[in-house]
Amino acid sequence: MNKNKIEVIKESPLWEKIDGVEELAENVFAKTWGYLQQNDAFGKFRPQDYGKPVSINLVLGDSAEVHRLNAEFRGVDKPTNVLSFANIDSDDFAAECEDGDIIELGDVIVAFEVLQSEAEVKKISLEHHLAHLLAHGILHILGFDHIEDDEAEEMEAIETAVLKEMNIDNPYKELVE
Repeated sequence: MNKNKIEVIKESPLWEKIDGVEELAENVFAKTWGYLQQNDAFGKFRPQDYGKPVSINLVLGDSAEVHRLNAEFRGVDKPTNVLSFANIDSDDFAAECEDGDIIELGDVIVAFEVLQSEAEVKKISLEHHLAHLLAHGILHILGFDHIEDDEAEEMEAIETAVLKEMNIDNPYKELVE
């Protein structure tokens, strides 16, 4: 059986500033997926119902592109750190899961300049912040959300557990000066 995969697409040369992005993305994807499987904590999508590997795309973009997408699809006229476009939200998703050898879950798009600015404010490495944003985006692709407090707590707990496995500090702890 084929393995789950993450395709990393560098759309901005700014991402060349970070070494090992592909390996980091693969590690975050594997750790997030592993945690969800081990804890039977999947959201709306239950991959075990299909017995097929899954794939996602990680698009490494810039603030201008993310700003455009955020305005177009969310009605928010500014850049953001990460956007997720989940195929699970498509009316045809269940039928698409039945076809083919792999289930395409969607895209996670990260804006380099926003990532960099937030990492500086939080006093953390670009790699650690990228790992957090990617785990967050993967959860969105699987149907998790953080609109309600209980949903936010669930997402934060999963993200924190995944990052802890990677020796990355809890991104939700208060910044201590």
